[in-house]
Amino acid sequence: MYSEIHQYKKLGLKKAQVARNLNLDVKTVSKYWDATPEQFQDIKQVNKRRSRKLKDYRDVILKWLKDQPDMSTAQILDWLKEHYADFSVRERTLRRYVSELRIKYDLPKPVSTRQYQAVEELPPGYQLQLDFGQKRVQNLNGGYTMLYAIGAVLSHSRYKYGHWTDKPLTTARFVQLLIHCFEYLGGVVEELVIDQDKLVAVSENYGDIIFTYEFEKFKQLMGFKVYLCRKNDPESKGKIEAVVKYMKNNFAANRKFADIRSWNQSFYDWLKRTGNYNVHGTTKKVPAEVFLMEQKYLKPVPSLNHPEEIVTVQVRKDNTVLYLGNRYTVPIGTYSPKRELKRKIDQDQLRFYDLKTGELVAEHRLSSAKGELIRNSNHLRDHRKKIEELFQLTFFQLGGSIQAETFLTEIRKLKPRYVRDQFKLIQQLIDSHGQKLVLEAISYCLERCLYSAVDCRDVVLWLSEQADDEPQLPVSFYLPDWLQVKAEKRDPAAAYAGLSGGEA
Repeated sequence: MYSEIHQYKKLGLKKAQVARNLNLDVKTVSKYWDATPEQFQDIKQVNKRRSRKLKDYRDVILKWLKDQPDMSTAQILDWLKEHYADFSVRERTLRRYVSELRIKYDLPKPVSTRQYQAVEELPPGYQLQLDFGQKRVQNLNGGYTMLYAIGAVLSHSRYKYGHWTDKPLTTARFVQLLIHCFEYLGGVVEELVIDQDKLVAVSENYGDIIFTYEFEKFKQLMGFKVYLCRKNDPESKGKIEAVVKYMKNNFAANRKFADIRSWNQSFYDWLKRTGNYNVHGTTKKVPAEVFLMEQKYLKPVPSLNHPEEIVTVQVRKDNTVLYLGNRYTVPIGTYSPKRELKRKIDQDQLRFYDLKTGELVAEHRLSSAKGELIRNSNHLRDHRKKIEELFQLTFFQLGGSIQAETFLTEIRKLKPRYVRDQFKLIQQLIDSHGQKLVLEAISYCLERCLYSAVDCRDVVLWLSEQADDEPQLPVSFYLPDWLQVKAEKRDPAAAYAGLSGGEA
């Protein structure tokens, strides 16, 4: 090769022409273009020493390539550094050696093509791109676990952040990880680029984006703006697409999973060793070094209390929540599609809270049984309309008099379990007989200490009968013959005389 390069050079060919004729890289031709025979011998000796050093790792590299044919040279380099503390070979040298092994032992790497569009570089501290991914990894016992990842990268320095979970992300958990990301970076960016994910946005709304409640609250607190990518537009966040792929193919691929804590610890070690400390292929700079400059342009992270770890549970269609094999009821009307509640356990008490308002929805004593339906009798009724609202509505329909307030208050005190039924019966009496007649009946009941809507109804019917004695059109004018039969009614005055201690 050295001789052929210099023969073509004597013929007056340029470096690019020599590279094409010999099927070599232009850099290789340039390396030997001005080298004397003595210098060429020195280069050969250095290459031999490097080759001998890599031959010590040939068997382990071959095993990795046979077990995982899609393994990249970058990942092989990272694994060698991870498993052999004294390993120190340049990536270009290792790439050439791995390429020779693939050809010699017929271990081609599967190739997939995907095209991206280049975008202009952004100023430091301006943009953070974020994306999600998932990877099915093998356990130590031979089984498989699905892991979910969040990845982030600063567009200017290409400095990376990431985290893994063994459960699908909720909006609350996503916000917690985003706080951790900003603390890891040491500041907040101007713009966050992310997909139209349900954790972030409810609706694109023709450009007036509606974000989820938790994310909107967090966005306003941190003071960044959001660029929401359109569907099928990976070019708008191509940097993070490559980072998530890097996380899955360089770190996670072919790695055994023990538990999520040790997995994340290994991942952060990987970021320090490889993810942020290898020379970036596009910028030709080390992200960690550029980040030291970019970090000065980040906005300070607002002081805030770290939110508690929120555990959410799904509300089922039958208004129950599953926990440890049992079904716990929540009030009728709690269910709505994809409705979630916050679950908290305090000693032997199980409580469910509304995610937005923090209001207590249901409370139960924990059961040690399995397969049971743990019911609160209060949950059989619709609590969406509070008692106070029903009280005020009935009081308003009665005209707001002092007598009406006294009567309703006594009913509420004496019949707490049936107060809704009592108030609704009074509302029905007002609708069918009018406010005036019902108020007369309430006055009658108060004089005799009768605090019941049923007693009020009986009095209303009796007073209505008295009014029927006045001249009016015959009943036959309104009703057919078979409905003209009247039941004989008892005088309420006689019925309640004994109770009040007076005479009829």
